[in-house]
Amino acid sequence: MTALLRPRRSALYMPGSNARALEKAKTLDVDCLLLDLEDAVAPDAKELARKQVSEAVTAGGYGEREVVIRINGMDSAWGEEDLKVAVKANPDAILVPKVNAPADLQRIAHLLSVYGASHELKLWAMMETPEAMLNAAAIGACGRDPEVRLSCFVMGTNDLAKETRARLTPGRFAMMPWLMTCVAAARAGGIDILDGVYNAFQDEEGFAEECTQGAEMGMDGKTLIHPKQIAACHTAFSPSDAEIDWARKINDIFDQPENADKGAIQVDGKMVERLHADMGKRAIAIADAIAARA
Repeated sequence: MTALLRPRRSALYMPGSNARALEKAKTLDVDCLLLDLEDAVAPDAKELARKQVSEAVTAGGYGEREVVIRINGMDSAWGEEDLKVAVKANPDAILVPKVNAPADLQRIAHLLSVYGASHELKLWAMMETPEAMLNAAAIGACGRDPEVRLSCFVMGTNDLAKETRARLTPGRFAMMPWLMTCVAAARAGGIDILDGVYNAFQDEEGFAEECTQGAEMGMDGKTLIHPKQIAACHTAFSPSDAEIDWARKINDIFDQPENADKGAIQVDGKMVERLHADMGKRAIAIADAIAARA
């Protein structure tokens, strides 16, 4: 794995109607910024938010942070203009809410071409409806189609709870089948996936536990609603020093000429396969990308 991966451990929602928040975002140690035109913005502030986000993204100053604009749904009164303005501002990605099926992304991908979007501009998909859970595999498969530009799933657990009437309880027992379905769909499509938000941002212990859970499930990172959540999020989703040391050790051993044709070797009393070395290479690449941001 030679390409430097982009860490997406933390993705902080910032309301587009709050100019002060948009400016403060330039100073936060966060991997991704989700500049929101949808849920965090009241109807009477939609146009202001669109203008402020457009100006902020165009002006730049966000450094290595990945900048993503979440637009309103295309069936709303604001969605189409949001998309046009977002394309012109040219963020790293546009986050599409309420994706129910591949056709939703295909429609927007077509409009990106019509509006003359940069080839580097990607789409992220909010997975937050019952339809999305039933169509997760087909939506994830869009990641294999370069014309659709899909590069990341974002779990919208609050909306999913609302639409399904499932309860968001500690441990997220009711959500687990959908979360893991989306992890599998994302991996099958070759894209990243970010866990949903943790609402009780004052509950540091509960938040840290949910971050650990998300990392164990295979999520690449987590969406956040408050800057105070960033540090714990990074701890959970960053490879540990011990993990990196082990990854480097087994890869160095597999790279030795005498092990070139071996599918498994013994290291420190453990049987290690090449798949473990490949997993280690990704951990090393993420660690290197994190170090490059520092």
